[in-house]
Amino acid sequence: MGITVHFLDEKVNSVIHGFIPARRANHYKPSLKAGSIVKVDHFEVVRCSSMYKITDHPFHIRFIPPTIIDEVITSAPEINLQS
Repeated sequence: MGITVHFLDEKVNSVIHGFIPARRANHYKPSLKAGSIVKVDHFEVVRCSSMYKITDHPFHIRFIPPTIIDEVITSAPEINLQS
């Protein structure tokens, strides 16, 4: 159990699966708003297990205790909503 998030990599136009474990969900939930653009620092990148693969990307992002989420207010990139 946990929170599944999708990250859009604007440079290569791909979607990367992210996962926040249930034990850390309450810590990050206030920073996650639908439609917001965030910057995420200090996370792990791991290979996707074929059993849990929900995107075409070979890796996924795992939130760990030092992970930080900051909403991007200025200089936010343009996101193609069709992606």
